[in-house]
Amino acid sequence: MIKFVQGGVTAAKGFLANGIHSGLKASRKTYDTALVYSQNLCDAAGLFTSNKVKAECVKYTMQKIKGGKMQAAVCNVCFANACTGAEGYKTAQMTAEAVAKEVKINADNVIVCSTGIIGQPIPRDVLLSHIPELAAGLSKDGNEKARAAIMTTDTHYKECAVQTQIGGKTVTIGAMCKGSGMIHINMGTMLCFVTTDCDISAGMLDAALREVVPLTYNCVSVDGDTSTNDTITIMANGQAGNARIESKSGDWKNFVQALHALSEAMAKKIAADGEGASRLVECLVTGAKDDASARVLAKEVIGSNLVKAAMFGRDANCGRVLCAMGYSGAEFNPDKTTVSFLSKEGAARYFDDPAADLFAGAESIEVVRDGVGLSFDEEKATRILGREAVQILVQLQEGSGSAKAWGCDLTYDYVKINGDYRS
Repeated sequence: MIKFVQGGVTAAKGFLANGIHSGLKASRKTYDTALVYSQNLCDAAGLFTSNKVKAECVKYTMQKIKGGKMQAAVCNVCFANACTGAEGYKTAQMTAEAVAKEVKINADNVIVCSTGIIGQPIPRDVLLSHIPELAAGLSKDGNEKARAAIMTTDTHYKECAVQTQIGGKTVTIGAMCKGSGMIHINMGTMLCFVTTDCDISAGMLDAALREVVPLTYNCVSVDGDTSTNDTITIMANGQAGNARIESKSGDWKNFVQALHALSEAMAKKIAADGEGASRLVECLVTGAKDDASARVLAKEVIGSNLVKAAMFGRDANCGRVLCAMGYSGAEFNPDKTTVSFLSKEGAARYFDDPAADLFAGAESIEVVRDGVGLSFDEEKATRILGREAVQILVQLQEGSGSAKAWGCDLTYDYVKINGDYRS
C-alpha cells in the first residue's frame, strides 16, 4: 500500500535540507539557493535534458553521477549557467567543492544544478560566500526553505513524499521540483530532486527512473520548449534497513510503483502551475492499439497550442483535439473516435491530496462520437471547461492501450511573463 506523507525531500530518514537568500540577482528578494544533504553516502542516478545545448552544471553533474554515488545536491535559481563556457563549468566545480568543505564530504559526491537566465555568468563570489550559511542551516524541516528556494516563475512550491512497505520495512521516497515554463515532453521535469531511505543499488535506481520518467514527467508539456537544464536525480541512503535491492525483483517493482505514484503527482503539480496557467489539462486516451500509441496521442493533444488556447477560452473546439491526434503519427481510426470533456467542482489546483482522483464523479459532455462532431449544450461545455482541472477523454476502438498526459491552458500571462523574463 502506498501512502502520501508530508516532508518532501527530508521525509526519508537521514536527509536534511536548507534554502537561503544569497542575493545573486538584485530583483529577487526571496530564497534563491538550496541544499539537500544525506547524513551518509548514497547510491544515486540521474536523467538529464535531451536538449543538445546543455548547461555547464548539467555537464558537470552528468560526469560526477556516473560513479553512482552522491551525498548532496546544491542549486541556484537565478542563473542557468548555460552558454557560459569553461568559466561556467569552473563555477559548478567550485560550488561543489565549497559545499563539500562545509559538510565534510568528498566533492565528487556533490551535484550542482542551476536554472534561470541563459548566457549570463553566475556571480561566483557571491554564491560561494553564502555556502557556509547554506550548510550551517541544514535541518530536518529545511524542506520548506529548500522547496521555496528552487522556485522561479513558479507560483506554488512542488513537493511530495510517499511511504510503502518493502521487505517488511517502511520505505519513504520524497521529492521537490521546480518547473513552470520551458517545459516540454523530452525530460520536461526542469529540476527534480528525489530522496529515499531505501537500500537500493545505483543500477536499480537508474532502471527505476528509466521506467517511471517516460510515463510521468515526460508526459508534461507547458509550452513546447525543452530546457537546457532539465535534471532529475535520486539518491538512496539505505537507512530504511530493507534487504538491498540489486535486481528487478518483487521489491524493485514495489519501489517503482511508489516512485511512479510520487512522480505522477509531481507531474500534475508542474503542469497545473505552467506559466500564466489558469487550469490543469489532462488528456486520457483509452482503447488505443497499445500504451505507447496512447501516450503519443495524449502528448500531442496536450502539446497543441491551439488546444491550449481553446482551454483558456473555454471553447469546446473538438476539431483541435482531432487535428492534433491526426498529425501525431500514431495509428488510430478517426471514424471510431469519441471525445468528451470532463471536470468537477472542488478539484484542488495544487492537489493537497495527491492520492485523490480529480475526475471521479466528474460532469462530462460528449463532443465527438465515431469521428463526427455532435450538437451539444454550449453553456454546459463552458462551465465544464471553466474549472481548475479539465480532462480531455479520447476513447478509441483499437485495443486495450491507455495513457495520460498533462498540460495547461495558454494565457495572455504566459506572453507577459516571458516577454520580460530577464528583468
